[in-house]
Amino acid sequence: QVQLVESGGGLVQAGGSLRLSCAASGRTFSIYKLGWFRQAPGKEREFVATIRWSGDITDYADSVKGRFTISRDNAKNTVYLQMNSLKPEDTAVYYCAARTSIFGNFNSWGQGTQVTVSS
Repeated sequence: QVQLVESGGGLVQAGGSLRLSCAASGRTFSIYKLGWFRQAPGKEREFVATIRWSGDITDYADSVKGRFTISRDNAKNTVYLQMNSLKPEDTAVYYCAARTSIFGNFNSWGQGTQVTVSS
């Protein structure tokens, strides 16, 4: 089992920046990929970005490419999401998730952290 705890959310004006952190614990050796997802009010949860636990392969949703950067610090068992040029439509609860297999779904989730971007 992998446990995930997010932090770093908050209220920011449009055009501003925030950095989210996700600390992993437990069976971290079993992690294949970590990701960030978000869910806005009244909408389904959507993919934001992913990163391999080993290596530097990343993937981003088109809506955040060029503005968000996902990175990790394996020594700290932490993954980050640097969010720049924030827009009101980025407002959502952001969730960190871990996948422990090459194929399949993300099977460990954090509790989420609220990001609110004011116009």
